[in-house]
Amino acid sequence: METWYYEVVSIDGDYANLKRVDIESEDLKLVARALLPPEIVEGSRLKYEMLQYFLC
Repeated sequence: METWYYEVVSIDGDYANLKRVDIESEDLKLVARALLPPEIVEGSRLKYEMLQYFLC
């Protein structure tokens, strides 16, 4: 499995917009907050590995 790194760009209710930081990309990924660690804030760095998100 691959490992990807994201930054939380914004939080809007039950969803968060994530931007990949391990590659050049301006695309945002909308992810339900239920899938993310509860302690995230805007600017948090996340690692996505084995179908789970972890704080870096």
